[in-house]
Amino acid sequence: MDYIIATEQLTKKYKSFTSVNHVSIHVRRGSIYGFLGPNGAGKSTTMKMLLGLTAPTKGRFIIDGKQFPNDRLKILREIGSFIEAPSFYANLTGRENLDVIRRILGLGQNTVEDALELVGLSEFGDRLAKKYSLGMKQRLGLAGALLGRPPILILDEPTNGLDPSGIHEIRNLVKSLPDLYDCTILISSHMLSEIELMADDIGILNHGRLLFEGSLDDLRHSARQAGMSADNLEDVFLSIVEQDNAARKQRAKL
Repeated sequence: MDYIIATEQLTKKYKSFTSVNHVSIHVRRGSIYGFLGPNGAGKSTTMKMLLGLTAPTKGRFIIDGKQFPNDRLKILREIGSFIEAPSFYANLTGRENLDVIRRILGLGQNTVEDALELVGLSEFGDRLAKKYSLGMKQRLGLAGALLGRPPILILDEPTNGLDPSGIHEIRNLVKSLPDLYDCTILISSHMLSEIELMADDIGILNHGRLLFEGSLDDLRHSARQAGMSADNLEDVFLSIVEQDNAARKQRAKL
């Protein structure tokens, strides 16, 4: 199997608190991988480790054949990222904000127009960022991640805070990207009902531990084997998390 991202026992500890606990995920090249878990499960911390924003306590990861930390800069050149709420210069236009990022990355001038077109903001490129709606700001954040059409996108809850219409827009955009220019996407969310509409594979995280990894069909099969109904995958996801929480409480009593 051709994995473009693979982690091995990835762990992050902050003093006595373990945010990510021996996580091994496998993201297939050209796929959309949904990284699921409740708030505080460790999704953002895992993504920050992949981006070199925080160092692993233990474990390792390989991205497109390159290993951290030796190839950190080479890895970063292949990744476009959207971590937490994107921030912009309010008194610059959308186009000018992207141009700042473009110059930092050393990319050609045509990359700004290409990114604006990809996210459907070409006609709003000259509007001040402070006058963008929340959905437009999310799209501008995605445009920043898409500058230069990187082969890998790491997107941390890009639909967070959006209304149903905005969620629909971002979802359709993300879903279209692998076919548009042959990229791989790792996208996090706390809602399986959202991820199942676009992901090929998923990983379920809770309290820093990976509880499940596989395709949506694999999840349905696991649910049936466990005696659960596989009709509503959101219920399956929540049940898996609840069972893990119950088991954690039981262990704590012993």
